[in-house]
Amino acid sequence: MDLLNTLVDKGLRRELPTREEALAVLATSDDDVLDVVAAAGKVRRHWFGRRVKLNYLVNLKSGLCPEDCSYCSQRLGSKAEILKYTWLKPDQASQAAAAGLAGGAKRVCLVASGRGPTDRDVDRVSETIRTIKEQNEEVEVCACLGLLSDGQAERLREAGADAYNHNLNTSEGTYADITTTHTYADRVDTVQKAHAAGLSACSGLIAGMGESDEDLVDVVFSLRELDPDSVPVNFLIPMEGTPLAKEWHLTPQRCLRILAMVRFVCPDVEVRIAGGREVHLRTMQPLALNLANSIFLGDYLTSEGQAGKADLEMIADAGFEVEGAGEVTLPEHRAAAGGGCGSHAEAGCGSHADAGCGSHEGGGVCGTAATATVAGEPRTDLVAVRRRGAGTDLAPNA
Repeated sequence: MDLLNTLVDKGLRRELPTREEALAVLATSDDDVLDVVAAAGKVRRHWFGRRVKLNYLVNLKSGLCPEDCSYCSQRLGSKAEILKYTWLKPDQASQAAAAGLAGGAKRVCLVASGRGPTDRDVDRVSETIRTIKEQNEEVEVCACLGLLSDGQAERLREAGADAYNHNLNTSEGTYADITTTHTYADRVDTVQKAHAAGLSACSGLIAGMGESDEDLVDVVFSLRELDPDSVPVNFLIPMEGTPLAKEWHLTPQRCLRILAMVRFVCPDVEVRIAGGREVHLRTMQPLALNLANSIFLGDYLTSEGQAGKADLEMIADAGFEVEGAGEVTLPEHRAAAGGGCGSHAEAGCGSHADAGCGSHEGGGVCGTAATATVAGEPRTDLVAVRRRGAGTDLAPNA
């Protein structure tokens, strides 16, 4: 297929595809999905080999968020029966992080629900970061605390944070359809604040909220322009009690096409399969490792994920290997430049539900569902509220 050959050549050169080419990837048929995966896999292996980076979420504070993000189980007015608790103490958070690190994770993502942190919250999280780093010298720490005020990113960096996650989630044109309590511009501003403070920016998207192909291409092209270091791709987890509980638009094949499109547009960045992979990719998860070079290990913020042991077995069985703590994730040219997406970077996480590195649940109607998508019956049996790990007395899933 000429399209795929062209996209592979561009990916190896870090050249931006055209919008028409990106849309064409999403429009390919299910009969061609293996060809699409094979082509994008060449780009993934060129920049990242067969390494898979493991990340681990710690939900520092769950529920009772004043924002109204439609996809989020922690949103204002949510009826989802999730865990609700206030801030974990630094030693509790460090203990939770240790479980993920023991399972092979090299990055810990510290997430807290809310519009954004107060200065006191930044002090609290800074103490938590220092505690984790004192006990685990090589660990990377990413914070995901919502919208940042001036100076807060710098304080997190001084405390030892390596990265900050805040997802764009969907296109600018449809953002108001999923959230009314803050704007798309607010999210862009926070990612830019993280960049300016010297933090590795992580920003991604949520697919499956009823968006069009054009919306998906818009948000991914915006991410490339914003130049984050890691891009989490979340697939909406339709949680009962949220406005998007009935939105089941995804098939495993469509998820693979979306991941391939992201890889072609952001060839040399850390593309992470985030919330919803178990629900929507299901038995096709191993194929997705040919497209993404990063996943979350274990559970998400408010929903349960695949068993950590099963994740590790899946990686090995698919012929990949877990990235070691001493290995540099980004290609040399990006690591030397401090990160970026496309011409010199990556992307990652931020609305505090369950869809990225901070929003790992996903959801929200924002456009017209792509006509090529034929979703199956809703798999509500695969959606389970997290009842273990942080905020409970039960051992975490790692």
